Amino acid sequence: MQKKKLIALAALRKLLTCAICVIALVALFSVHVPIFPSSKVPNFSDPFKLPTKLTTEQSWTQELAPPHLWKAPLPSRKLDRSTGTLETDKLWKPPPNRDFVPCVEPSTNYTSPTESRGYLLVHTNGGLNQMRAGICDMVAVARIINATLVIPELDKRSFWKDSSNFSDVFDEDYFINALSNDVKIIKKLPKELATGTRAVKHFRSWSGMDYYLDEIASMWEEYEVIRAAKSDSRLANNNLPLDIQKLRCRACYEALRFAPQIEAIGKLLVDRMRSFGPYIALHLRFEEDMLAFSGCTQDLSPAEADELRIIRENTPYWKEKEINPVEQRSKGYCPLTPKEVGIFLTALGYPSSTPIYLAAGKIYGGDSHMADLRSRFPILMSKETLASVEELESFSDHASQMAALDYIVSVESDVFIPSYSGNMARAVEGHRRFLGHRKTISPDRKALVRLIDKLEQGTLKEGKNLSNRVIELHRRRQGNPRKRKGPISGTRGTERFRSEEPFYVNPLPDCLCKKELPMQATE
Repeated sequence: MQKKKLIALAALRKLLTCAICVIALVALFSVHVPIFPSSKVPNFSDPFKLPTKLTTEQSWTQELAPPHLWKAPLPSRKLDRSTGTLETDKLWKPPPNRDFVPCVEPSTNYTSPTESRGYLLVHTNGGLNQMRAGICDMVAVARIINATLVIPELDKRSFWKDSSNFSDVFDEDYFINALSNDVKIIKKLPKELATGTRAVKHFRSWSGMDYYLDEIASMWEEYEVIRAAKSDSRLANNNLPLDIQKLRCRACYEALRFAPQIEAIGKLLVDRMRSFGPYIALHLRFEEDMLAFSGCTQDLSPAEADELRIIRENTPYWKEKEINPVEQRSKGYCPLTPKEVGIFLTALGYPSSTPIYLAAGKIYGGDSHMADLRSRFPILMSKETLASVEELESFSDHASQMAALDYIVSVESDVFIPSYSGNMARAVEGHRRFLGHRKTISPDRKALVRLIDKLEQGTLKEGKNLSNRVIELHRRRQGNPRKRKGPISGTRGTERFRSEEPFYVNPLPDCLCKKELPMQATE
């Protein structure tokens, strides 16, 4: 009897041991073999179904305050290595906006447009953002000279040879209606005037009220139609009536929204970038036209540098042909190369897991020049990698429409960093200031290339020393609220105007005001 009890006890022990082993194995596999790995990158191979028409709520430029289009930027957090707790990452934190909010409403003395004295035709020039600024300025000019503005003609003869019409890029009907209390705008010149005599005028650059009221408005005595041969930088940045300045902001940030089909794809690109977390929009101006125009050759082969020189020499409207690339770079006149951008972002403290949206056209030299940047930041996306061929098909042969997609994703990014202070960089920076001073880091290219050259020479190494110097250099270059900069002291004439900070780079103080705090009741 005792022997049977011992046998039964031994069998029970074996059964319990087996059960414990099974439980341990189940627990082990449940921890180390997840069914849905969290590191899996979302697959965007299936095209999203696009809305045929955007609603008012979906429009990305409608609301000024709160300043978001579709969804607020996600707060970025990182794991503190020492404590294992989550803390707000200063790398993503926007600068304090100091309670500045958009204030673009006209004054009480502002009136609806009176009877028009004639028609203003406008031939815009340049790329997308140069044309955008010019269009908004011509709205103000039409108001000043009491003209009916005909929907501007987009530049089809520039470097990009884009055949897009105004309605292909912008929401034409909304533009007309949004400005109906400011300027009368029509789509086409009346038939009876289409073949008539018109004055073709190159408006003087950076001109003020006196020029337009005296010299240009006086032309109505002889002509019914005035054609502006160019639109860029034709209106002064400063010393204009406040109502005219506010009109420029209403035109740029309210009325001139992109066409519905562009907004829809732009929204998809933003949403898809957000699936990776908070992201940087990098405007990498390492493109053929920029390099050829500027004469910059850093990180290029001799054959590439020669190819770009030939392009510059054969482009008639680029006046400067002989350029010293070393001198250009030392003065900070060259766009940062992809390799230099990688060093810069690393020195700022952004980890390799940072999602980056590449706001650019075709990078000159392709993968060969992108390898270093991609090795540092592998989550390097673009509209071509985020969207399918079918989704981009209607835009792909039109540089302005593709640039508009980059503009939307850049304005909506958590951090915007341009490698060069060109027209897009300026336009996006100004728009982000208007929408609440979103974080925009403007590289100090002149100082950066000196540090990078020291790395190349071996007198400086990447690490804490370089990082501290780069961070300190850019502490006050992050889009903080400040008044628009005036001309450089000692400059005169055209150079004086050229040295001013452009109006659309920083619309403060004209279009941004301190938010009024509610009055506190006193006993």
